[in-house]
Amino acid sequence: MKKTRRVRKLSELKYKRILLKVSGEALGEKTAAGDGFGLDFTKINAVCASIKECVDMGVQVGLVIGGGNFWRGVKNGSGKMQRSHADAMGMLATVMNAIAVADALEEHGMDARVLTAVEMHKFAEYFTRDTANRYLNEGKVVLFAAGTGNPYFSTDTGAVLRGVEIEADAVLMAKNIDGIYSADPHKDASAVKYDELTYAEVLEKGLKATDVTAMALAMDNDMPMVCFGLAEENSIVRVVRGEKIGTTVTN
Repeated sequence: MKKTRRVRKLSELKYKRILLKVSGEALGEKTAAGDGFGLDFTKINAVCASIKECVDMGVQVGLVIGGGNFWRGVKNGSGKMQRSHADAMGMLATVMNAIAVADALEEHGMDARVLTAVEMHKFAEYFTRDTANRYLNEGKVVLFAAGTGNPYFSTDTGAVLRGVEIEADAVLMAKNIDGIYSADPHKDASAVKYDELTYAEVLEKGLKATDVTAMALAMDNDMPMVCFGLAEENSIVRVVRGEKIGTTVTN
């Protein structure tokens, strides 16, 4: 009987192995400036509940969390310190977030493993594609931390890279905005939201969905990407089921 339910649930899914990217700011407490700083466990637990629903349906979940709720190298260190050092601090911020979210996932009854792009055996395991694939096949949630392990690359690029490496069905970009627009909708009331785009259109129009490197990497590897609003109700599960929310980018 359990097997029958499992098959039925799997048949309802559009994506069975995903790489989910969540910004660090989306998990932080709102400051007076409107930024997300630190850790808001109400938000973290809401994300974990959605991930648990996906895992219970049979979805294999890889997770990348940005570090902007603690430090963004390109922003916070600009003009104040050497870029490589600032980016190193940003990578460490992603490790802190991954450890916190892994703990929350365990509290929700899931097995979680943190794999880092730089060696730090006291806190997490070193990333290899084979280790990640084995954990995903075992039903564990795998958190990829420390970006690509190199400066000058964003966590969006790191997310696409890991998505390609684990052969995910799609990279899901959970953002503070509900899709890709022709302009910043907070600044331009005439901005138009796109339901579907090609990677070539995103790059040609200069649309601000992710950084250019992440988009180009996804395009070169024919990796579908869905950009959607994390704050929308049950948005992660809805995307996995194939509901038309956010903006889907393909070749």
